[in-house]
Amino acid sequence: MDFKRVLTIQDISCVGQCSLTVALPILSACGLETAILPSAVLSTHTGGFTGYTFRDLTDDIPAIAAHWEKEGIGFDAVYTGYLGSSKQISYVMDIMSSSLMNAGALKIVDPAMADNGSLYYGFNNAFVKEMKKLCSVADFVLPNITEACFLTDYEYKEVYDEAYIKELLGKLASFCKGTIVLTGVSYDSSSTGVVVYHDGKMDYYRHVKLEGGCHGTGDIYASAFVGALVNGHDAVASAKIAADYTVKCIEVTQSDKDHWYGARFEPVLGSLISAVR
Repeated sequence: MDFKRVLTIQDISCVGQCSLTVALPILSACGLETAILPSAVLSTHTGGFTGYTFRDLTDDIPAIAAHWEKEGIGFDAVYTGYLGSSKQISYVMDIMSSSLMNAGALKIVDPAMADNGSLYYGFNNAFVKEMKKLCSVADFVLPNITEACFLTDYEYKEVYDEAYIKELLGKLASFCKGTIVLTGVSYDSSSTGVVVYHDGKMDYYRHVKLEGGCHGTGDIYASAFVGALVNGHDAVASAKIAADYTVKCIEVTQSDKDHWYGARFEPVLGSLISAVR
């Protein structure tokens, strides 16, 4: 396989094992040259920390992209995570339609904006509308159920059946022309899983549901998925690899009560490398 270069666009939370501090090491471990475009820099993530610093880098994005174009730099995939504003989404869409995209370059969008039935702080329906536009041009979209419901204006339910998920995916597919990877799909209390949806076909991968969650597992999952995908695995195989790896990360974190701020993804990177290669 040719050596691939991936660009990931999201914030840097300097401490907390999420966003770029997760994406960069995971993609690199998968054997991919990883370029980063930070949308903001925070001293820590916002989940449980107080008094954190924040610097918005929105206005730097066009100049960085213009410099890369001048240098003739190209990417084989662009993967977006948390984006802080509609303006950032617009800049990302400009990059995805620019000469920075090599022939056949993949566009992967994690619409990181909501969970547990609610939008993240600072987001509103106007932001959702812009995120919907970004998802419409992506080759792969990785929402959780809450995000999928906001994108489709569909009723969010905590208890549901396969018919509900099928209807939700159909609504997403009405504007998401690429492959949809729906995470956190749980039909019973002891398991959860991921549904890969393409051309009307649903592939469901079920795995154990662990009690208690960790900050940053969505970023871990998306990064591992991209790492597998760009290495040549298909979407279903990539979804399985990412799910298995994320479960391992949670398992090795649960025994450490002081590690509440993130998932210890580093000790089990070897298992991801083996699965990908």
